Amino acid sequence: QVQLVESGGGLVQPGGSLRLSCAASGIIFRIYDMGWVRQAPGKQRDMVAVIPSGGSTNYADSVKGRFTISRDNAKNTIDLQMNSLKPEDTAVYYCIARRGVTTYWGQGTQVTVSS
Repeated sequence: QVQLVESGGGLVQPGGSLRLSCAASGIIFRIYDMGWVRQAPGKQRDMVAVIPSGGSTNYADSVKGRFTISRDNAKNTIDLQMNSLKPEDTAVYYCIARRGVTTYWGQGTQVTVSS
């Protein structure tokens, strides 16, 4: 059974930082492309950052220079370090694992940026 479990969400003031983590089980982690997708209220889901099993990372233009994605293949985890947070970063953040046409999703963690 595949499980992706996110943690680290919460309420933060504009300009602040948060670090999200995702722990994966039930997959051969090192061969999966991993990423973060977010969905703001009333909006579609958007890719935030991707870290492939091999190759360079990719970021949405809206988060470049502020967010950093990383993975630890020994621990089967990925992290998303979010700095200089803005109110428009408010969303539910989902961890995803993708290989070919198969995508697994976590349950999501809420990030709220507000003063």
